[in-house]
Amino acid sequence: MFGRHFENQYVFSTFIYLLLQYGFINTCLKSLVVEKYGEETWEKLRLQAGVQDSFLTFEVYKDEITMQLVDKACKILGVPADTVLREFGEYFFEFCKRSGYDHMLRTLGGNLYEFIENLDALHSYLSLSYQEMNAPSFRVEKNEDGSMHLHYYSDRRGLCHIVPGIISAAALDFFNIEISMEIVNQTEEEERTGKKEHIVFLVTQTPVFAYKERNEFSSSPQNLADSEKQIENQLNKENTIRDRGSSVCPAKKSHWKTIRGIITLGKGKLLRGFDPVYPKSLWIDTKTFCNGLPFHMVFDKELRVKQAGVSIQKIVPGLQTMGICLDHYFSIVHPEVPFTISSIQKFINSQFVFQTRREMMPESWKHRPMLELRGQMIWMESLQCMLYLCSPLLRTLHELEERQMHIADIAPHDVTRDLILLNQQRLAEMELSNQLERKKEELRILSKHLEEEKKKTEALLYAMLPQHVANQLKEGKQVEAGEFKECTILFSDVVTFTNICAQCEPIQIVLMLNSMYLQFDRLTTVHDVYKVETIGDAYMVVGGVPVPVPTHAERVANFALGMIIAATGVQNPVSGNPIQIRVGIHTGPVLAGVVGEKMPRYCLFGDTVNIASRMESHGVPSKIHLSSSTYQCLKYKNFEMTERGEIEVKGKGKMHTYFLIRNKTATENEIMGRPMKDLDSGHESGQSFQEGRTETIPSCHQPGRINSTYLSLLEQMNINTTQLSILFFSSFSYSDSAREGPDPSHCNEVY
Repeated sequence: MFGRHFENQYVFSTFIYLLLQYGFINTCLKSLVVEKYGEETWEKLRLQAGVQDSFLTFEVYKDEITMQLVDKACKILGVPADTVLREFGEYFFEFCKRSGYDHMLRTLGGNLYEFIENLDALHSYLSLSYQEMNAPSFRVEKNEDGSMHLHYYSDRRGLCHIVPGIISAAALDFFNIEISMEIVNQTEEEERTGKKEHIVFLVTQTPVFAYKERNEFSSSPQNLADSEKQIENQLNKENTIRDRGSSVCPAKKSHWKTIRGIITLGKGKLLRGFDPVYPKSLWIDTKTFCNGLPFHMVFDKELRVKQAGVSIQKIVPGLQTMGICLDHYFSIVHPEVPFTISSIQKFINSQFVFQTRREMMPESWKHRPMLELRGQMIWMESLQCMLYLCSPLLRTLHELEERQMHIADIAPHDVTRDLILLNQQRLAEMELSNQLERKKEELRILSKHLEEEKKKTEALLYAMLPQHVANQLKEGKQVEAGEFKECTILFSDVVTFTNICAQCEPIQIVLMLNSMYLQFDRLTTVHDVYKVETIGDAYMVVGGVPVPVPTHAERVANFALGMIIAATGVQNPVSGNPIQIRVGIHTGPVLAGVVGEKMPRYCLFGDTVNIASRMESHGVPSKIHLSSSTYQCLKYKNFEMTERGEIEVKGKGKMHTYFLIRNKTATENEIMGRPMKDLDSGHESGQSFQEGRTETIPSCHQPGRINSTYLSLLEQMNINTTQLSILFFSSFSYSDSAREGPDPSHCNEVY
């Protein structure tokens, strides 16, 4: 899981939330929420915080983004901020460990004190590659009772609770101890860079041993000490026996014998400690020292320079005048403390970064970037002076050239030479990785947009063809024609439609039909019938196709009743009165299949289509005309019907037909699928007639308004309303003298 969020090569560099500005920390926070609380919680958190879904590893982000995420996480999860931050700290350390960087972190120190003491050195190293890094500072003090005071300095407020989470996890994993960290003091200190948050933690330690180790005698510190005493006693005995065997009065060993005893493996004495030997006088002259250590300075408590290396004198010519004040020529970049000897002594174990002051540089050098020095402070008690051993802080060859320096200016023994060359290569790799990550993010966004467009296309395709047919066409399969033993087909048209078209503007006709068809389309969902197509004012649906169902006739009948009701809400643009429609229904067998390649259509074939069309064309305004076969299907289904008698049907001769009046068991709201007030609960519910099931139905569209989705699709297809009107009227440029409007029977046996 972690691998897909981070580049493993740079995970270690995010330890102790050093790179809060970079995308690492925000991505890690997302990973924590997703893993422990799920994708839905992260999506809710992201939307409330108003941030993007993913973060680039090397992108610099504002601190406010992280603050917003933490704040919203506290509100959504219902936990205090310090708990969230501590949990995040523990999780972040675990993430670094799983990524394989625990071995590197172990090298910071052999115990917790050394580990914390060297955190600032780690920060200084990371700043070589991450120039935007704004790291906190740490200072640790040992107490007589074994506890420690950890001083934490940061210009970011409110994030101090991450520190106990990470330190506790590191102490338990690396040093097998449990710690408790309590804030004993919290102040804001006015530093030269502004106010900094100063938190003092009291760190107490408790050794923890694994189950196996507790059962093993040799695991406890006391037993280890006892074992050490046994070894020492054994060695003393061996030495006594050896001395007695050689002489009654053992002679004093010579100097060289002592050395041979020390360096001979397995035969010398066991060393208990190390005491360095110093010469009586320093065997190096002043000139050699200043050339061998070209970047060093010695200054006293008043910050007066007593000594300086040759290279630093070259960079800062003012240092050739001994006795000048160091703070006149340099400022402390890290740690961000006042330039006083007491502040420096507090952070004596930290790496100090000095920067030259521009106003003290020669006029011709002022266009150059200021040089930074990084090094170690050593207090010389006998001289009451501070020694600053440093090297130029240069990240790339380009920075070296900008300051008009050369590799030769750096001492051969100084690893800065190698760091510049290695970091140059590392920065190139980081830039390449950054570019790859950006391309990956662009591809992810494009893929997301493609998926959205695919859904739109599928929705449009499913509106034109049955879903299973559309899926087969997408897969490149041939769709075989299917025979349906029995189905019910409905046709409808608008009465006097030709006259309406002759007296209105094309856009008025479009608005009228759109208002009517939107309601009809909604009714197809309510009653689960399939809309075959529309031609002009003619509307065709079928029940039992493409999915055979035994209730096809009832569904179509209820749909027809809804059509009559819906038509009363559509206004005739000429008279202003509600329009009237004719509806015809017939039941029988059909053959259905896909016709065409460029614009495939799902068509119905057979005499059933023709008879249904004749039922509509020979119908009566605002009436539902039924054939005898449909009447037989509805005869015992709670529908009220009246007999029309025998009529002459074009092309079919005399036929006995009927009119559908109403559904005896359903109200108008149920027929229309309108929401109904529940008298008991006050909630709204809607009923549909999908074999007696109940479902919520969306509210009706307002008449006279074109659906925004359709207009959006038309705009994407570059079709305006004028073109739409031309296409619309060209689709029914035929007429029949026996009726108004288009005659669906023109299709003969294919509709």
